[in-house]
Amino acid sequence: FSCEWTKSHFRFREPYSDLAYALEAEKGGTRAILMAVQAHIIKYLLFVRNTECTHLERLCRISRQEQGEALAAALADTLWAAGGGGRAVICLVTTAIHVMSSGDYKADNFTERIQLFEFSEKAAAQEFIFDHINCFKGEGSHGVILFLYSLLFSRTLER
Repeated sequence: FSCEWTKSHFRFREPYSDLAYALEAEKGGTRAILMAVQAHIIKYLLFVRNTECTHLERLCRISRQEQGEALAAALADTLWAAGGGGRAVICLVTTAIHVMSSGDYKADNFTERIQLFEFSEKAAAQEFIFDHINCFKGEGSHGVILFLYSLLFSRTLER
């Protein structure tokens, strides 16, 4: 992955601002993934989240916690759809090495530390993502790459 990809993560605008619902997206390759997730965030905030706010207020008056909930819901929704509605696989980086480098694979100190977590219920996947939300939105987390790997494993390599 390029430097742009390795530093990319899911980053919201300031909470309680006019653009509190919006992900910040740099120019380049990760923008397409961020915008696809952004669409699911808006869908969640407008039509799924239970709140007393009007439609526009639903987007703007959200806290950092609500941003995390919206991101978790958007990621889980996308992974669940990729898995055909029967499973979702979530990739997280651990300290343990799970894949050894070989002649065909050059270690990058990231991919070989990915651990897979498989879920057969969408709600459980969403809760797991929310519990580990900083793995996707924290600075230096490689959050967009983790989500891309999660999409690939949820969809399966055969499909």
